[in-house]
Amino acid sequence: MNQTTSSFRKRVMQQPWDLWWIQALRLTRIEVKRNLFSWRASWIYFLAFIPTLIILIHVAVGRRLQLSMDDDTEILAGIIQFYYIRLGIFFGCLGIFSRLIRGEMIERSLHFYFLSPVRREVILLAKFAAGSISALLLFGSAILADFILTYTVFGATGHDYIFNGPGLGQLEAYLMITVLACLGYGAVFLLLSLIFKNPTPAAMIVMGWEAINPIAPSLLQKISVASYLRHLMPVNVPAEGIFALLTVQTEAESVWTATLGLLVLIVLVLVYSCYRIRTFEIRYTTE
Repeated sequence: MNQTTSSFRKRVMQQPWDLWWIQALRLTRIEVKRNLFSWRASWIYFLAFIPTLIILIHVAVGRRLQLSMDDDTEILAGIIQFYYIRLGIFFGCLGIFSRLIRGEMIERSLHFYFLSPVRREVILLAKFAAGSISALLLFGSAILADFILTYTVFGATGHDYIFNGPGLGQLEAYLMITVLACLGYGAVFLLLSLIFKNPTPAAMIVMGWEAINPIAPSLLQKISVASYLRHLMPVNVPAEGIFALLTVQTEAESVWTATLGLLVLIVLVLVYSCYRIRTFEIRYTTE
């Protein structure tokens, strides 16, 4: 047993980690530029910043109205919980991560990566990192702008709420939720792009599962990105009306438990994706 462990450790130490790291960094830099500075990304910018535009209009109108900070705080939480997590980040990551593999298959350029002296796992993880950075920059910036605009209209009261109240803690939670959502959905859609020629129908099935997940048994709810993110929301926005009847109230999980659970799910998906890409075949004639 000790000999096997020593042999495994020696084999790991002999791997060219420095070379793989440099290759991954360069590939990530290339992919980030392609993701952010392309006309194909314009609709993802729209998904990210359309709530910002709406909030900006609300702020402009609200200067002439009597607004409630509690109401605006709940509205902002609802935008993040029901729009960004369920729609904005979901479809944004679908557009970003499905293009990383299938998009290059359609453009007939993926073989250039595979013919280069780079391990396929390094290519995959670099693409995942690039997609995650792109999604985080877009949606993280949008949520930060949403948060600032929401409390700008309240002047000194809003400033005090942010810096002397729970505001900064809520902002940190929203940004952490954004990070985990981008990583979680990104890993899932990257895997789907390796399995299916057109990952969109499979993504719609994932979306349906995320939608009905609250009525599933507690054990099945753990096979979902949104189920973990729900426990991280700093402001609770309860379902009302008929939606309340379709929601199973599960035992609340701690922030660390929910975060660790989602990270484990992400790692498992990425490990399987690395296995899939080792046997991935390029067939342009069938695309």
